[in-house]
Amino acid sequence: MATDFRLRLWSCLFFITTFSYTQAFYIPGQSADGDGIKCWLTSTGWSIKSYKDNEAIPLLVNKVYSDNTQLQYAYYDLPFVCPPTGVHHAGSSLLSGQSISLNLGEVLRGDRITQSDIEQVMGQDQECNFLCTRTVNRKDLRRAREMVKEGYVAEWIVDNLPGATSFVTVDKSRKYYAAGFKMGYKDISNTGKSRYYINNHLTIVIRYRKAPGRDGDRGGKVVVGFEVYTKSIGPQKREENGCPPDINDVDMPMELYLPPNSTDFSLQYPHSSYYPPESEQDVDDGATLDIPYSYSVYWREDDKIEWSHRWDLYFVNQEEGSRIHWLAIINSLIISGLLSAIVAMILARTIRTDIKTYKDASAEEGKLKTKRRSRPGSGTRTPRSGEKSGAGLLDQVGDTENDADVSSDEEALEDVTGWKLLHGDVFRAPAYGYLLAPLIGSGMQLVFMAFGLLFLSSLGILNPSFRGGFISVGIGLFVFAGLFSGYFSGRVYKTFGGLNWRKNTLITALLFPGLLFALIFILNLFVWAQASSTALPFGTLIALIMLWLCIQLPLVYAGSWFGYVRTGAWEHPTKTTTIPRQIPIQAWYIRSPQSILLAGLIPFAVIFIELLFVFQSMWQDKSGYYYVFGFLSVVSIILMLTIAEVTVVTIYIKLCSEDYNWWWHSFAVGGSSALWVFMYCVYYYFMRLHIEGFVSSLLFFSYSFMACVVYGLLCGTVGFLTAYAFIRRIYG
Repeated sequence: MATDFRLRLWSCLFFITTFSYTQAFYIPGQSADGDGIKCWLTSTGWSIKSYKDNEAIPLLVNKVYSDNTQLQYAYYDLPFVCPPTGVHHAGSSLLSGQSISLNLGEVLRGDRITQSDIEQVMGQDQECNFLCTRTVNRKDLRRAREMVKEGYVAEWIVDNLPGATSFVTVDKSRKYYAAGFKMGYKDISNTGKSRYYINNHLTIVIRYRKAPGRDGDRGGKVVVGFEVYTKSIGPQKREENGCPPDINDVDMPMELYLPPNSTDFSLQYPHSSYYPPESEQDVDDGATLDIPYSYSVYWREDDKIEWSHRWDLYFVNQEEGSRIHWLAIINSLIISGLLSAIVAMILARTIRTDIKTYKDASAEEGKLKTKRRSRPGSGTRTPRSGEKSGAGLLDQVGDTENDADVSSDEEALEDVTGWKLLHGDVFRAPAYGYLLAPLIGSGMQLVFMAFGLLFLSSLGILNPSFRGGFISVGIGLFVFAGLFSGYFSGRVYKTFGGLNWRKNTLITALLFPGLLFALIFILNLFVWAQASSTALPFGTLIALIMLWLCIQLPLVYAGSWFGYVRTGAWEHPTKTTTIPRQIPIQAWYIRSPQSILLAGLIPFAVIFIELLFVFQSMWQDKSGYYYVFGFLSVVSIILMLTIAEVTVVTIYIKLCSEDYNWWWHSFAVGGSSALWVFMYCVYYYFMRLHIEGFVSSLLFFSYSFMACVVYGLLCGTVGFLTAYAFIRRIYG
């Protein structure tokens, strides 16, 4: 059994790695054509699930979310929707209202997936099914109006596909999906007052086609589309089963309104469109409103959509987006190419010329000394045997003066290229090195995690059908990369002359993850108060602590022991003097704040265009999916090269100005583009977003700050290691 399991696992991974390269830029669900391998990882959406005629298909409900707020809510936690009945329905092993098992990433992204009471059978259309009548009071009604006003949409799931609202392009040439469906809509009356209506009838359209391979020959069908069309139907003229006589002929929509208890204006003025605002004092007057819910199910065969491309409809504007992504890559290549030319000029011309001139000067000095000693009348002679050499001491003094002249010429030459004057100070341990070493270790941990995620996403392993997979795998990679964190932190700490490596190990394992966890915990308190599903459950917090302290901490300790004890410090090509050299006054553009800000602007220009897509996917269009990880990987590689080149140029200029404090400066230069990214986040919040509420704004700026810290730490580590390798090279 174990052998069969391993064979299936390796064959699945081999298939993904080998055949998914064609979708490296647009990642729908991966699948095998014909009778190809069916991976056992059904939760990732790779396995094709086929259904027979008259087979029940479960419908799952997840959460509601809005582009105008960061707070999400579980669908069944809403007080104005039909509650689960708790009965067992065909096609599902769960009871209605029972939650399915979620991975860590799904919990962290706010998913709360449960079994619903909606019944649907493959191939059987249902014109109308009554679901329930929900009675709400004024408080619940106000909550419903607020959610409709903020534009909340609900997410339902069928066969791992989220229910979508269907749209057609202006020229009607292509259809695309927006995940989720509106819970209601707002209308403006003749008097200018806002009136809110709830969508209490949902028409479900499920598109299917013949299953590929032998399953299709046996009558199997696969789901390739899940569309939801909403309608608001008032409580009037309903039949005994709760459904309206004609769904297409609706007299009045279902308005979220209760008149004030004192005066019923709807009875006094039945033909008037004026509705007075509800009285805040009548919240507990006992008035209620009945909201009937119903749904329809229709099945439509669609042979135009392949199962492996069923996610493509959720990716809006692929062709236009592709052109913009290529523009971003060209822009990045131009910037990186210019920097590469500058670095090549520094390495090939300036440094090599300086070193060659220095060697030539040394050789010329040796020739001058030889000539002075050998030419006639120079005041030097070889003493004969038995002759005292006292008079020769004066001659040596004269030679020393001549040597001093040559030495002064050499020093004048070295003043022109000031970086050579720092050979005794350039490897002097920095101040607060006990903090820099853990930051470098955490940065390498993030580098491993980031490139691992990009690699797996570009292969198609982490795709939108693998719900929560990106976060789950990211956390797993981060925890495993504790080995790299400890190794680099311990070795850098040993290079700085540190003695207590166990203390450095604890700082490395606790500093960055601890600050991150503390910030998440504080934010969680605010979200808990809002009863939002965005809040992490207590069990999830305990699980994160266990991953942190019971797995990552030992890995950091093992890596630190290997880096500090077994490998040891990096050897430097020059010796450090006892007394530090005095640093001259620096030009304004070389001073730390100015040079750091100016240097960070270049990497920001490299990622700016791609950053627009990432921000739109994360903040502005939560119903969309970021899918172009191939482009993102290319831009990330160019970004790393750009950061390395910017750091080399900046540090070289700093050394030429005889400033040897480059350790922290290289780290700050590498991560300085994070400052520009955060400033862009602030601009994006005020100019592009419409987030309302204190908690939602707090979540936006806190998440942006954490993302920029992660980005800055990662890029700062790349800059530090590049500068270190560059300095070791030129002084070697």
